Amino acid sequence: MNYIENKVEDVQIAYIGGGSRGWAWGLMSDLASEPSLSGTVRLYDIDMHAAQTNEIIGNKLNELKDIQAHWNYKAVSSLKEALTGADFVVISILPGTFKEMYSDVHTPEKYGIYQAVGDTVGPGGYIRALRTIPMYEEIALAIKAYSPAAWVINYTNPMSICVKTLYKVFPEIKAFGCCHEVFGTQKLLASMIKEVTGTPNVSRQDIKINVLGINHFTWITEATYKGKDLFPMYESFVNQFYETGFEEDDKDHWMNNSFESAQRVKFDLFKRFGVIAAAGDRHLAEAVNGKWYLKDPETVAEWKFGLTTVDWRINDLNSRLERSTRLANGEEAFELKETGEEGVLQIKALLGLTDLVTNVNIPNTGQIPNLPLGTIVETNALFRKDRVEPIMAGNIPNPIYGMVATHVSNQETIVEAGLSGNKKLAFSAFINDPLVTLPYAEAEALFEEMLNNTRKYLPKNFK
Repeated sequence: MNYIENKVEDVQIAYIGGGSRGWAWGLMSDLASEPSLSGTVRLYDIDMHAAQTNEIIGNKLNELKDIQAHWNYKAVSSLKEALTGADFVVISILPGTFKEMYSDVHTPEKYGIYQAVGDTVGPGGYIRALRTIPMYEEIALAIKAYSPAAWVINYTNPMSICVKTLYKVFPEIKAFGCCHEVFGTQKLLASMIKEVTGTPNVSRQDIKINVLGINHFTWITEATYKGKDLFPMYESFVNQFYETGFEEDDKDHWMNNSFESAQRVKFDLFKRFGVIAAAGDRHLAEAVNGKWYLKDPETVAEWKFGLTTVDWRINDLNSRLERSTRLANGEEAFELKETGEEGVLQIKALLGLTDLVTNVNIPNTGQIPNLPLGTIVETNALFRKDRVEPIMAGNIPNPIYGMVATHVSNQETIVEAGLSGNKKLAFSAFINDPLVTLPYAEAEALFEEMLNNTRKYLPKNFK
């Protein structure tokens, strides 16, 4: 890397999963829009053709008139080639294929268990984790061998389990996980201020929060706008929109987009526990008792969110594949647009060009005192040159502690089971999940069926 005035040139980024037809394009857009950085992105993917296509797309950005920075994109054929000399490592992979994901999400439905996402907790989240852990073990060992000083940014789910695996395999790794779910709740609070007070142009960055918990089950214990406590306003807002729900003007209606919701789950959790739930309704619904919001599709509709089917994801991928071809062939122009992600801002801060406070998933070193040390928790942290310093968030409030602690225990157990190949240990976490409201024998049958559907990704010693 070369520091020239307030810029850093020749930054080396390794992108694992660099054939992505979503996250990769967003990173390209964000990098091209940041004038203080430039360098090379090495794209590694088990689908070499996808990485090569993204190499073409990424390098075509240098022809655009409105870019602020030039980056060189290069598809590579091995982790060693991608990682050697890397300053930063980005991991964004799909663990397995949509065939395995279909089983994660839809096999439990035969047993009366519904999942809105199926990638973090619940039956789908834990089976996905068991095939992800060996992949992350390999990645961690490769980082240790070829770029041990690099900063590692993870976007893959299950987030907490992925990051925990990296640290278990390579304790000295400098890794953190990024998730935009909390940003959505900040945007909701900004929309609330506009709705209640008529104040225009409130951005999510104007909403200062204390966030704590684990990924996709995060909570806000303090929220202010220009120093004013927002909890009293939020309580009135929840009471006003509890039955009808609330939808922001710039988003699709929840019935037309299974990624959206009317925030009713979030509002209900506030009424129950007095704490602002900070993740999206689809993830929150999976983290609590399976009969509350996910009893059946009719209950889901009453709470005004959707079940994201794998068929929808397959159709969406086909559309992105077609777009990938058009972008690579020059039949469609790449449009630079702000993604709302903070990966590039984090890179800037770690290079010493700015300071940044944002929510991040890292090991608990005491920022949440009543959760075990070493647990991967999500809180605010300060990013500055070559440092990520967690900000003290305080204890998980007692009303929600038991729910959070259950998931912490299950995730720690799954990581241990995945690394050791202990199927019995994995099942102990599986059956302890709040969505698995089944008799023991049925839970065991579901577990075995789902394992068989993903077995080729499991380590040979898994038994």
